[in-house]
Amino acid sequence: MTDAPDAQHDSAADAEHDSAADAAQDRATDAAQDSTADAQQAPRAPLPPASDAVRGEWGRRVEAEYRSAAITQHLTLWLIQMGASPDLIDDGLRIVKDELAHARLSHRVHVLAGGGALSPLRRDTLGLKGHGDEPLELSVARAGVEIFCLGETVAVPLFKVLREGCAVPVARRALDRILRDEVRHRDFGWTLLRYVLELPCAPAVRQLVERELPAMFARLRRSYMPPGGAQRAAISDDDRAWGLMPVARYGEILERAVERDYVPRFAEHRIDARAAWRRSAA
Repeated sequence: MTDAPDAQHDSAADAEHDSAADAAQDRATDAAQDSTADAQQAPRAPLPPASDAVRGEWGRRVEAEYRSAAITQHLTLWLIQMGASPDLIDDGLRIVKDELAHARLSHRVHVLAGGGALSPLRRDTLGLKGHGDEPLELSVARAGVEIFCLGETVAVPLFKVLREGCAVPVARRALDRILRDEVRHRDFGWTLLRYVLELPCAPAVRQLVERELPAMFARLRRSYMPPGGAQRAAISDDDRAWGLMPVARYGEILERAVERDYVPRFAEHRIDARAAWRRSAA
């Protein structure tokens, strides 16, 4: 990340190229799904039956992507308010567009699976909350670590596994796009952490992360490793073809991410993620 004019121009050019690629992929997806004439000329293999679990999971993904878009928009507003690097702001705005595209693609899968109207999102979950009178930089650090350094980092291997077993074309295309974008979203989180640790408030940021990382990990455990989840190790082949995986796999992926991703990445900033993970179990 740099503020040099030439580098900003190159970054803007890269972003424009990537955005054009995303738009082209969206148009291709639209054409593949909306062309009735093509479908009539080239009959497709019948889709595996979609279960309630499939409809429920893809419905939750629609809601999660909308929520992520709203939260990232709020985080990017904070970055603007604190006068952050233009590169970080541009990256945040692009992620908002990514999440909305993910929601649209997920909704197509939900509808194809026979899903109905989704419940309205709780508006109080569509934003971030500061903590009293703490500096905005600390609120940015807290949100960036939990949402991106933790959530988006484990999302990369998670969607990779979901994609591997997915055979329904519309679901596979959605997972292809999501997986490709999650890599960039993960990198945004670690770039943001590095950025705030280079500010004058770095000592306070480090104290915040070290203090709150165990609780953040505990929340991640509850999401990915629910009680009894380790025993739920099987799903039907049809559900797998629609882009689902057993609950037990979520916990396995998270535990692997601790050693493979969290420990070394936080260690670069002299933060002991392994100790925080152990404390989160309590």
